[in-house]
Amino acid sequence: MKPLHIAECVRSNLEGYLCDLGASEPERMYDMLISVVEKPLLEVVMERADHNQSKAAQWLGLNRNTLRKKLLEHKLID
Repeated sequence: MKPLHIAECVRSNLEGYLCDLGASEPERMYDMLISVVEKPLLEVVMERADHNQSKAAQWLGLNRNTLRKKLLEHKLID
């Protein structure tokens, strides 16, 4: 899957979300989008990295401590 395809999926779903809101105005869209994208990203990368946090952090371009913090925030580790 190419990055452009992912961007198109996000764009399409955001447009659908805004249409579903009708006349209501959206709130905290940035936080909502980051949350719904970040958790599955972390789940997939951790699975592919065999739950090796150092490897996953490297793949994501994150510091291992930052990855650990995000995994805790999303309740993906104890």
